[in-house]
Amino acid sequence: MGIEIITLLIILALFSLMAMGVPLGASTLLVSVASALFYFGPPGLILVGSNVAHVFTKYTLVAVPFFVFMANILEKSGVARDLFNSMAILGGQMRGGVAVQTIFVSVILAAMSGIVGGEIVLLGLIALPQMFRLGYDRKLSIGSIVASGSLATLIPPSVVLIVYGAEAGVSVRDLFSAGVGPGMLLAGLYITYVMIRCRMNPEMGPVYDAPEAKLPFFERMQYLKGLILPFLLIFGVLGSIYTGVATVTESAALGAVGAVLIAVIRKELSIQGLRDALWSTTITTGSIVWLIVGAVSLVGIYNIMGGTNFLKSLLTGMDVAPIVVILIMMAIIMLLGTFMDWIAIVFITVPVFAPVVVDLGYDPVWFGILFAMNIQIYMLSPPFGPACFYLKSVAPKDVTLQEIFVAVLPFIGLQLIGLTLVLIFPEIAMWLPNLGK
Repeated sequence: MGIEIITLLIILALFSLMAMGVPLGASTLLVSVASALFYFGPPGLILVGSNVAHVFTKYTLVAVPFFVFMANILEKSGVARDLFNSMAILGGQMRGGVAVQTIFVSVILAAMSGIVGGEIVLLGLIALPQMFRLGYDRKLSIGSIVASGSLATLIPPSVVLIVYGAEAGVSVRDLFSAGVGPGMLLAGLYITYVMIRCRMNPEMGPVYDAPEAKLPFFERMQYLKGLILPFLLIFGVLGSIYTGVATVTESAALGAVGAVLIAVIRKELSIQGLRDALWSTTITTGSIVWLIVGAVSLVGIYNIMGGTNFLKSLLTGMDVAPIVVILIMMAIIMLLGTFMDWIAIVFITVPVFAPVVVDLGYDPVWFGILFAMNIQIYMLSPPFGPACFYLKSVAPKDVTLQEIFVAVLPFIGLQLIGLTLVLIFPEIAMWLPNLGK
């Protein structure tokens, strides 16, 4: 049987299992085992096991549970609450200021946690009720939280970039450096959009009514104390990576310890809170592991069958400009994002795409940023849009999922603009990594 037919059968099998409600990790694992037995017989099961064992030797992936634990501890330590209050007060009487400060807070939280879910949940609990109380436009409030909360896919220490780097075989440190510029670009686009909308219609973003926000600017500066601990943690984690003092995994461990120390200093860490953080980390990491096991085993078997070489030759053999091939790969990522988790997308596509990117003469670090920006779009896009579901889980009952999906549409447009700019001007991403070379 030709590899073309095998590829088609694998795709049909995956769609059929997911349509029946089988979890993605189980679907990919079942298809990989069935493919191994069909193509190699019982010895094929040994190949499935060896493929899975190989991925767990990647030291960089150990950083993932550390960053997940760090985010869970920060969620329970009250850091995000004080950070939001400090930034809102510093914003003073600017119209739309609370939404703008929410985006600033999102950037800081992204630089502390590296994962999306916890950040959006925190902002949904802290910022959304505040904006609703002040009379902010509902769609502007919802959209700014979901979009800015998804910046953690791009801003270091992004878990998405860690997993991409481990699978593509590129420096996570370079990926982190390259993610800074595009992350700030998107944050700037969100802030500009909010300010323009509030300038055109002042009722969309009323001023913050706290007495502290009415103080002169230099008196409001005293509330900067809410930023001290977050910035110390960011400096400890990212500074140790960029200075070469520690690897990404060691920095993640440092961040986990730092988050616990911050919670202890604030006297907001109980035994029960620590237990809950550890349990949440176990659940999240466990789900990630199952997705990795299924995706890696399927890709490994498919590669042995010759499938990866088939797809590579298919992409490189196109009689089109190299940039068109890049666009096709990004379109595939967006398509997969409508029904597949980002972890599976990484392990299914990156082994094929990364070598093709190099063969076409492009930098895999630059493509990694494009990849992360595509994942960020997937985070917001219906029908899956996990970021939208994260907010729905903590939003007031009158906020419907349909309203959230409508609210994020303008921000998806801004994400596409940012993606296009990085595609046309790679220097937006590459200037910082190139600075150290």
